[in-house]
Amino acid sequence: MTRQITLLISLVSAILVIALLARILPPGAAAIMLDVKRASWPFTVQNILWIAFFFGLGELSLRWRAGRLDESQFDRDYLPLDDETVLRPGDDLTPIYQKVHSSKYRNVCFLPRLIERCVLNFNLGQSVDQTNALLNSSLELFLHELDLRYNMIRYITWLIPSLGFIGTVIGIMLALNYAGDRANVESPEMLYQVTERLGVAFSTTLVALIMAAILVFLQNLIQGREENTLNRSGQYCLDNLINRLYSP
Repeated sequence: MTRQITLLISLVSAILVIALLARILPPGAAAIMLDVKRASWPFTVQNILWIAFFFGLGELSLRWRAGRLDESQFDRDYLPLDDETVLRPGDDLTPIYQKVHSSKYRNVCFLPRLIERCVLNFNLGQSVDQTNALLNSSLELFLHELDLRYNMIRYITWLIPSLGFIGTVIGIMLALNYAGDRANVESPEMLYQVTERLGVAFSTTLVALIMAAILVFLQNLIQGREENTLNRSGQYCLDNLINRLYSP
């Protein structure tokens, strides 16, 4: 439901931005950014690019909010932080497990999921080595899970340049069709019309490449932040859980 609402907001935002740019931009810039001179306006490749661009921003906003939620888990004091605490199976770990298990974030955030797995494993097996191995394997699985969450964003960053190239090919095809029309051969404006159409055609690729570059830059920032949070979660569990475990 959250993704659907975000995509709807992205679509509405894209439409509003297209309408605003069409109104405030000078004719030359509007032709480059929106292809307003096209007979099929507003159904142009540039407008499709803007919609895809805002869909990408919407997906990135979901990942940014998820990263902030993961970072907030470190302030919930799931584990004791003092250096003298020793955690034994049973009475010491059961309250920690109950606290994490009752958290509404246990299915969506990395830290409570790691703590719940490790505590449950140690309570059952009472082996520090097995619990440490479980922590390492869980971190690898979570890293793969995190990478899968960016599949849609990677597809959008591939789709936008592809749409730009498609728009350029369409523009070149239309310009050549105009130049090849017998009715336009003797027209004094033929050279002007052909070059103008070719200029708009190549501007489609330019706009697409700029949009893709912005999305890739934001994706690297946000994904790096999430990966750093996952590393902090593993370090937090290692320092405050694994290193404190004791089996009599």
